[in-house]
Amino acid sequence: MRRRERGLSALLAGSFLLFALTLAAGAAGVYWLWNAWIDRIYTVTDWDALVSSPELAQGGYDALRARLAGGDAFAVVTEEGALVWTSDETLGAMTAGELACVGEFGSESRIEAYADRAEDGTARYHVTLVSPEGETAMELDGQYRVVSGGLGDGRTQYTAREYAYLAGILPAKASLSRLSFAGADGEPLVLLMRTAYPDEEAAYRAYQESWRVWLLLLPLSVLAGAFFIARINRAIRRPLDRLHEAIAARTEGRSVRVGDGAGVRELRQIGASFDVLSSRLEESERERERLDRARQQMIADISHDIKTPVTVIAGYADALASGKIPPADQPRCLEVIRARAQALAGLAEAFHEYGKVEHPAFALSPRRTELCEYLRAYLAGKYGEIELAGFTLDVRIPEEPIFCLLDGFQFGRALDNLIANALRHNRLGTMLAVSVRRAGESVLITVADNGAGIPRERARAIFEPFVVGSESRSGGGSGLGLSIVRRIAELHGGSASLSDRPALGCGTEFVLTLPVCR
Repeated sequence: MRRRERGLSALLAGSFLLFALTLAAGAAGVYWLWNAWIDRIYTVTDWDALVSSPELAQGGYDALRARLAGGDAFAVVTEEGALVWTSDETLGAMTAGELACVGEFGSESRIEAYADRAEDGTARYHVTLVSPEGETAMELDGQYRVVSGGLGDGRTQYTAREYAYLAGILPAKASLSRLSFAGADGEPLVLLMRTAYPDEEAAYRAYQESWRVWLLLLPLSVLAGAFFIARINRAIRRPLDRLHEAIAARTEGRSVRVGDGAGVRELRQIGASFDVLSSRLEESERERERLDRARQQMIADISHDIKTPVTVIAGYADALASGKIPPADQPRCLEVIRARAQALAGLAEAFHEYGKVEHPAFALSPRRTELCEYLRAYLAGKYGEIELAGFTLDVRIPEEPIFCLLDGFQFGRALDNLIANALRHNRLGTMLAVSVRRAGESVLITVADNGAGIPRERARAIFEPFVVGSESRSGGGSGLGLSIVRRIAELHGGSASLSDRPALGCGTEFVLTLPVCR
């Protein structure tokens, strides 16, 4: 499965988004804790669930205690107010009159009460029953006697505690309601439910201390930041360390590949580019070492090729100048000097031609030429030289016209070098064969002989400068001719090669390949 590439911008954007989401989730969690911290003050008992529980009728009051929240409490009394069970000692028995003044649980009616003073300065208490049917009011004097009105219960006198229950003064900081139910044995009972009001002081303290909850955001933010720093570090730092290691190794001459390690796309691309660059540097270093060796060999070969004729010329010249050679032998000495001088001139000419074709500014002057006709004319001019050297010539050129873009002079020089090599390095009676064959969009020109051939160990480098067909350089030639041949063929858009399976069965076979033009 192909690994999905991720860019640096995508990594940073994704990490930032995840970091922001993580902080938002942390803030939401802290807010939930803070809200729970505050809500614990305002949590009230679910009285509806408690009164509907079957445990109430069965007398399982201890089990119902677990349903209470905060300062809430409940008690079970008889209809006369006698205590049966309570969850809080402050909520206990009361009189039947007091019990009647407690509001019924779930009732839509409510009692509003307030106190003031009459014109004579005595206390007055006003009580109003508000129900869906309307309002009923009564007025009590300072002794809690009914002065006017009534609540419909026929009472004319209340106690201070009864008024306190009517007005909601008792219990303090709480509300009280009652619910009649039947006990386990069918006895009528009353459930008193006290719901405590939130303690303002406790609420204030809770708000004051709630900043401690928000302090959790600090370690959460640090942990989230550390996680995403480690995530980005893993995606960026490790590839950078690997690249740094590879660069440091490269400066020390060692080869360490970065490879396709983990990381973002840009860093992988940099690593891949560095590996390519490192490979090319290694190839360049190997090529430089090869060229150094070739240069050293070239200097040695040039020194050898120049030293031998110069030594001979200098020796004979010194002998002639000192009068050591008799007059009868002087013509022979002069002939040797002349021959060696011609060899030096030929060597200089070869150097000149090689330098010229290898120069970047060297260019051909190609023209559309009928190759077969060109070769017939060229070989006709060479026939006398080949026959005089004691060679036989076998020519196989098709009648079909083949056109190429050809620089006739330079291509003739390449053919000269191939034929000169064959004449120089083979004995009398050797057959020289020249043939032309069309191969698709190319034409193959073969120059072959059935002579001694070239040793296999030197065949690979035969087109390199200063390489000759044998270890000994005493056979003549500069070793530049085939290099010139290859260069001219390449400038024509073709190639020059040495066949490893000569058509004549033995000897040497060179193949020049040229592109055909329409």
